[in-house]
Amino acid sequence: FGGQYNQLIARRVRECNVYCEVVPYKKAMQRIREVNPQGIIFTGGPNSVYDPHSPQIDPEVFSMGIPILGICYGCQLIAHNLGGRVTAATDSSAREYGKTETYFDTNCRLFRGLPEKSVTWMSHGDYMEKVPDGFRLAAHSDACPTVAICDEARGLYGVQFHPEKSSATGLRILTNYVDIVRGGAR
Repeated sequence: FGGQYNQLIARRVRECNVYCEVVPYKKAMQRIREVNPQGIIFTGGPNSVYDPHSPQIDPEVFSMGIPILGICYGCQLIAHNLGGRVTAATDSSAREYGKTETYFDTNCRLFRGLPEKSVTWMSHGDYMEKVPDGFRLAAHSDACPTVAICDEARGLYGVQFHPEKSSATGLRILTNYVDIVRGGAR
């Protein structure tokens, strides 16, 4: 979706001993149908999901039964497509840049084994004002109440921060996602 960290995300997934390829959003559905992937990661991007000219994905992807992890824009894309509301953040509401203390619900499979509080790397000017039905909040910060969401029954996860930029915490999150994709960590 135009994010600057897509290659780094792919590298981090490969460090988990998983084959990973980067596919442009315009070719995503075609490639998904061709290879039937075990998991999908929606990366970040500089746009706002509510902009009519922003990169989008065919909503069919959410009904294919493939676990999805949305990172930053990808998280907002999940929320936007499934009935949530994404709006512009303000400095006093939820806008965050840089290292941010984040509080995790470690009952969420994505955050298992993490400390309840850790530093993440934020870079978002929008936030999820309303979380889609069926999702629960899985992380927050002092400025943003909706840092991460999950619908574990459908295997849908979203994080506003960049786990590929974090050290041990981010790698553990990506490892947990890989475990979820493989059918573990239940």
